Amino acid sequence: MPVQGSPALRLGLCTFGILALELAIIRWLGGQIRILAYFQNLVLLATFLGMGLGVALGRRRPRLFQFCLPALMVLSALLAFAEPLGLMRVHFPDPTLMLWGAETQSGLLPFIGVTLMIVTIFWLVAAVFLLAGIQVGWLFLEMAPLKAYVADIIGSFLGVVAITAVAALGTPPYVWLLLGAVPLLVLAYRHWSMVALAVVIVMALLSEDNARFSPYNRIDITRLSEMSEKGREDEWRVSVNRDFHQDIRNLSEQAIAENPIGGYRRFLQRVYELPFSVHGKGGNALIVGAGTGTDVMAALRRGYSDVHSVEIDHEILRIGAELHPEKPYSDPRVIPIINDARAFFQQNPDRRFDVVCYGLLDSHSMFSSMSSLRLESYVYTVEGIRAGWEHVKEDGLLSIAFSVNAGPWLADRLLGIIREATGREPIIVAHGIYGGLTYLVSRELDPTRIPTDLAPVLTEVEVQSTKLPTDDWPFLYLRPDSVPYAYLAVLFAILLTSTLAVRGVYGRRLFSSRRFDVPMFLLGAGFMLVETRMITELSLLFGSTWIVNASVIAGVLLMVIAGSLLVAWRTPRRVLPWYGPLFLSLILTWVVGAGVLNRFDLWPRLILAGSVYATPVFFAAIIFACLLRRSSDASASLGCNLIGAVLGGLLEYSSMLLGLRAMTLLAVLLYLGSIVALTVFRDPVGRTQLLDPKS
Repeated sequence: MPVQGSPALRLGLCTFGILALELAIIRWLGGQIRILAYFQNLVLLATFLGMGLGVALGRRRPRLFQFCLPALMVLSALLAFAEPLGLMRVHFPDPTLMLWGAETQSGLLPFIGVTLMIVTIFWLVAAVFLLAGIQVGWLFLEMAPLKAYVADIIGSFLGVVAITAVAALGTPPYVWLLLGAVPLLVLAYRHWSMVALAVVIVMALLSEDNARFSPYNRIDITRLSEMSEKGREDEWRVSVNRDFHQDIRNLSEQAIAENPIGGYRRFLQRVYELPFSVHGKGGNALIVGAGTGTDVMAALRRGYSDVHSVEIDHEILRIGAELHPEKPYSDPRVIPIINDARAFFQQNPDRRFDVVCYGLLDSHSMFSSMSSLRLESYVYTVEGIRAGWEHVKEDGLLSIAFSVNAGPWLADRLLGIIREATGREPIIVAHGIYGGLTYLVSRELDPTRIPTDLAPVLTEVEVQSTKLPTDDWPFLYLRPDSVPYAYLAVLFAILLTSTLAVRGVYGRRLFSSRRFDVPMFLLGAGFMLVETRMITELSLLFGSTWIVNASVIAGVLLMVIAGSLLVAWRTPRRVLPWYGPLFLSLILTWVVGAGVLNRFDLWPRLILAGSVYATPVFFAAIIFACLLRRSSDASASLGCNLIGAVLGGLLEYSSMLLGLRAMTLLAVLLYLGSIVALTVFRDPVGRTQLLDPKS
């Protein structure tokens, strides 16, 4: 039987399940279909669109909610059988943006096929949340709008807390899905829903295949001996989100002596030891992107007495501690640190090292589903490399290794970043391991110390002009002088089909329809950009970690609750005055960015950043709550707001052209548009009186 209780309790339970299920599906999709690890924001937009349509339909089609779990079952079956269906490792038909392991494939048919696949999955996800959102729309009819909205946000907040907790424990997908699906089952129990949930769990279990799960990645481990004659029984290959990530190698002298193809192993050893042998003075070393510990072990073999190893993913570091044959993390000289590289630099401004080594630091996923940035985006900017260089001693060495398989443009861009950040000409060792180069920078580097038989050594390289990534434009992987036609096709298809769906729910004449709330639509778009900007900026201040991401989302929800409660306690007669502090606070975030706030120590920075970036969220929440309270159809207005978030998410892609700070200006324009819309699109309640009581 469906759960009984107050509408507020049922609504909170529903939004708890929806939020947990949303985050669960985003994580699961990225581990089952590899290119979707780079499109998490599109999956998020599918959930917003589905929710918006479902909330708007709640009044007219409440019985559709019972089909939510059967729809989830269909999506789960597709994900569980992604490999035999040929979806797991599909190629992306656009060379504009480099995707690790998702090599491009030219031709019209691949272009059409992948575009249709992404759009189909987008709508399968949207369908699940459309059906789940039906219940939210129905329950909104049983309460006062603001009371319903507060219950909605409290449930969402608790959902974030719960899914964050189970992610921290390294739980597998079936746990995440249970957390989200069980509340929905409780709210509308049907025998077929129980069967559907059982199938979902079975599909999730089938997809695991002995993988490990961290808050960032699905991690698969395979013995190298099963893949190549160059592997030993004590060596392993680590893949994340279905792509190769790193090898765990035994490069000890004993392993080299025992191996019949020791020449290759010796070459690997010398490449990994390159920065430490070239520096040649021992001392202390910092490895960022330490991974499973092969670079760490190279420093130890070269006699470094203090090795700080920074790795963002605690599960990958744990795998290295368990499986690395040379046991680098058991050595007392090693100090393991779980953190983002950029955050470590900022949190330890006075530390200096003899060698700062970037150990093929790259990722295969996004740091947030609300942004098109990757986990390492802020590491490889001019400011990011400058932060690493500032931690090198006067006679020390900076080493940056990177795979440049994407083409010469990537090698050129990295060279330009390093030149700009350090003011020095790096020496490049083109060893070719994993398609890589190693850039060496020092104030007194003697090129003759680099073994010429190791690989070609390049100095004073001429490069093609290319845009250099900065903290405002951190897009290392965006190929210069190219048009992202596949991205644009996907976005256009989603925009077109979404428009048709919205017209189907709200009526063909959208902007003259009384149900389609244009001001709330624009508020949703603006708020999405504000929230995205908040996440990207705070990741610069405190690290691109899952903890920062979850904390920001939870903080946003708390500020929304605070704004809504203020309006519930004392509703303003006019809403227009609240736009003033909203615009001022947005301008403040434009002026006082991470570059200013990073000058402060950690706690003052935390307080200042929290105040600066929470303020526009608070004022936006007050404006939203005022309009929702005066709406003649609260569920339709809320649906419009959620659909507006889809527009905001699509506009976020323009940051690849305009930069991240421009997103604040776009948000200002959208909020200005909502003021105009309030005067043009009047509703029966006379909500324009919130602008001017005399109107």
